[in-house]
Amino acid sequence: MSRNAAGKTYGTTPYLHPRRAALATAAFVASMAVPGHSAAAGHVLLVGSFHDIAGSFASIQSAVNAAQPGDWILVAPGVYHEQGAAGAGVLITTPGIHLRGMDRNGVIVDGTLPGFGACSNAPAAQVRVSGGRNGIEVFKVYGVTIENLTVCNFLGDASGSGGNEIWWNGGDGSGAIGMGSYAGRYLTASTTYFDAAAGVGGQYGIFVSNARGPGVIEYAYASNMIDSSFYVGACPDCNAVLRHVHAQNSALGYSGTNAGGHLLIQDSEWEDNRAGIVPNSLANDDPPSPQDGACPGVAGKSCTIIERNYVHDNNNANTPAAGLTAGAPVGTGIELTGGRNNLVRNNIVERNGAWGILVNDYPDPSPPAVPTWCSGGVRYFAPSPPFDVILGPVVPCYFYAHGNRVEGNRLADNGGFGNPTNGDLANAALPHAVNNCFRHNVDRHQGAASTSPSNLQDAEVAGACGAPWNPDLTQVAGLFLEVICAAYGPASGACTAGTPGYPQPTTVSLMPIPSESTMDEPCEGSPDNAWCPDE
Repeated sequence: MSRNAAGKTYGTTPYLHPRRAALATAAFVASMAVPGHSAAAGHVLLVGSFHDIAGSFASIQSAVNAAQPGDWILVAPGVYHEQGAAGAGVLITTPGIHLRGMDRNGVIVDGTLPGFGACSNAPAAQVRVSGGRNGIEVFKVYGVTIENLTVCNFLGDASGSGGNEIWWNGGDGSGAIGMGSYAGRYLTASTTYFDAAAGVGGQYGIFVSNARGPGVIEYAYASNMIDSSFYVGACPDCNAVLRHVHAQNSALGYSGTNAGGHLLIQDSEWEDNRAGIVPNSLANDDPPSPQDGACPGVAGKSCTIIERNYVHDNNNANTPAAGLTAGAPVGTGIELTGGRNNLVRNNIVERNGAWGILVNDYPDPSPPAVPTWCSGGVRYFAPSPPFDVILGPVVPCYFYAHGNRVEGNRLADNGGFGNPTNGDLANAALPHAVNNCFRHNVDRHQGAASTSPSNLQDAEVAGACGAPWNPDLTQVAGLFLEVICAAYGPASGACTAGTPGYPQPTTVSLMPIPSESTMDEPCEGSPDNAWCPDE
């Protein structure tokens, strides 16, 4: 058992009073009703058999195909090997559908072949196709809710395509917003299979891209992902809330490329990942860059807020990982990489071996590939000495991290790897007109938080917000080298001789998929139907 920053006790997921959750769901569904269609007046389509009452549909996809905006689809416990489309088990292209399982652990959308056990890890059970497969994919339609079920073992291919267990897809890679409102609750997303040689496994657990919201993901669990357990990205103003979730054993617990504006990540647990919570800027992926947490139209205020999370023990070099995420600096609790104007406050961050909270510039090595390449960054950046030796004479796109505020966090036992810069707080940023500021963060054992550069929270260093950042460049250079070493290991040439170094991958180990809290009242909020009569 563990206790999160809000003081609620966790087992594997946060506790939520089921009646209150169901009422919250009903209110959110009503707020997302498709124009011209009343959510309360929608039809109910039943999949499978529940309490000896057979529904009209044997597969989820057949019910989805028959549904109209505002309809509900209730799914009985069972294992569903769905083949809705070439690249997805279940493909939803109708707005306003409400998909809900009657038991979170018993309704399993399974990417493996029939004839094996549910979510089997047997190599012969896996479906591996070019382009990969996604589990449940909502494509460019708004108002779709997904609740109270498990999705497993939908695999990407060797190029990283597919492998998203639950995906609200507003137009991946388009650079445009193609989706509005969405909601996901009481969801489990994981995989039991990873082919280390080919880099094939689950890519993202619960994934939202190119959506303007309003959106909420809550009371959800995800694990064993090559990229991240949870992802909200490609949205300059996301209007999204991620709360009461639990991420384990993924390269990143949370990733959010170029995600900003109104975005809350709160009251959740992030553990045993390579790195915990990682908002980031990238020059080509999920455009447009950068990751910017500023409130749209309000200068000097942050609307991307990471708060009241429990972020601990993110020291796992043996998670699945490939591509960029294999280069996340192992042992980092919260990392803001190339982002700006975010607020990180009132989190409990402990036992992360490298840094509890790390803010760093990001030198993106990728050449132009999209029209908006490197927007918000510095193109063909030439670092001054000694950083020209560390980063190279020219960086194709350089994202300064600036304007971030790290305030009021409670830290403990971070930096256990014992390398020169490891500790509670770190700011790996080149001089800039606007600093990242660090204020009122405390080490629960030592009082004063350990920092790199030293005395980071002093007013004359970075303890006052909005001031220029003019650091001791020798200390910053050492920190840059340590971040590179944590990301890429001894082969990077950046590791300091005679120091402990950072854990290196040996053998990937996947966690079993746990049983999670299900909705006690899965009928709540749905129209009258044979499984849920109006009493």
